[in-house]
Amino acid sequence: MPAPPVPAPAPGYAPAPQQFPQPQQPAGPEFLAVDKHSAVVVDIEGVSFDRQGQTADFPWPQIAQVHYTAQGTWLLVGITLTNGYFFECRVNAKRQDQLHQWFAQLAPVLGHYRPQ
Repeated sequence: MPAPPVPAPAPGYAPAPQQFPQPQQPAGPEFLAVDKHSAVVVDIEGVSFDRQGQTADFPWPQIAQVHYTAQGTWLLVGITLTNGYFFECRVNAKRQDQLHQWFAQLAPVLGHYRPQ
C-alpha cells in the first residue's frame, strides 16, 4: 500500500533545516600539569602553555619537537616549532611523587601524538 501524500506547507512557512549531529573528533589521551601560576596541557589539538592566565596554543602541525625534564620539583616542558622558535613552560609539582606521576603520564601521551 503506498504512503499517503505529504501535505504542502502553508504559504510563508519554511520548514526548519534538518540538523545532523556534528562528528566528534576521536578522543585521545590527555596530559595536564597545573600549579598556582602555570599549566601545561597536551591533547589531540597540540600543546598549550598557560602562564599567569596568558595562554599560548601550539597545534601539532606547527610543533617540530617536544622536550621535557625536571629541575628539582619543577616540570619543564619545551617545544620547538617548525619555524625554529622555542617556548618553555615550568610547572611546580611541589612534591617529588607528583613530579614522578606527571612524568609517567606525559611520556605515553607524547608517544601517542609524536611517535618516534
